[in-house]
Amino acid sequence: MLGAPLHVWITFGVVIVAALVVDLSVFHRKSQKVSFKSALIESGAWIALSLGFAVYVHFSLGPQAGVTFLTGYLVEKSLSVDNIFIFLLIFQAFGIPQRSQHKVLFYGVIGALAMRALFVLAGVELLQSFHFVLYLFGAILVFTAIQMLRPEKRVVEPEHTWLVRIAKRFLPVLSDYQGERFWVKHERRWHATPLFLTLLAVEAMDILFAIDSVPAVLAITRDTFIVYSSNAFAILGLRALYFALSGILPRFRFLHEGLAAILFFVGAKMLASDWIEVPDAASLGVIAGILTITILASLLSGRKQGGQGLH
Repeated sequence: MLGAPLHVWITFGVVIVAALVVDLSVFHRKSQKVSFKSALIESGAWIALSLGFAVYVHFSLGPQAGVTFLTGYLVEKSLSVDNIFIFLLIFQAFGIPQRSQHKVLFYGVIGALAMRALFVLAGVELLQSFHFVLYLFGAILVFTAIQMLRPEKRVVEPEHTWLVRIAKRFLPVLSDYQGERFWVKHERRWHATPLFLTLLAVEAMDILFAIDSVPAVLAITRDTFIVYSSNAFAILGLRALYFALSGILPRFRFLHEGLAAILFFVGAKMLASDWIEVPDAASLGVIAGILTITILASLLSGRKQGGQGLH
């Protein structure tokens, strides 16, 4: 069930905890607006750490495991980019200032790590116990890919997510912000602040994203360690990626088409896995190729539109 020796799990835990400590003590010692330059540096550091861990997996568990980890990481990283749009909507809906956004994302990531562990364990257990779940997961991925290509815009109302509605029903909530505090004592009672509701909205949306992303990585491998560790590294780097790309992400015109193609590929791979075996190296090449084409097409489209604007 662990998917890897205990010492590999311990190494993974030590690396994650150490990275989070460095993140808080070096990059975010004070609550302030995260600059574009700082976000790029931090995002690069998380990517470098992830690639370094892939090398560790290569030598600890074998070359095949290293390629599988990279494939799972690339799938999760690409799908997590779609989360950035939702984060933007959530922060706009709740009116969160930029200097407070990192705190929400940091605790959101901690919660996401715990939730992904449950999703991964449940997914692996279901696949091992019931073979038909393989086709169910594959169908979910293919259906999601088709939905992403539909022309209608997805309507997201973060302030009305189920966790936020439950909190408003059972918890006393203040209407105004109290600095960067999630809870404050008011009239001898503890009250939740809008910042706490924002955190709940982030967690609720991550649960929805996990329904797609966890089966996507399970289509690559059913190794518990590879699935969870690749998810964890992608999630941990998401905060920095948000601050680096939030301003320029709308320029990637074909992002949803590229993500839909990735989901369709891994879903089809899962559905056909009993008859067609696709090597992990081939999957890595296909996914990397889709991302490359998506980025190049978006950049070329942007240049063409810019040139037409000049004329």
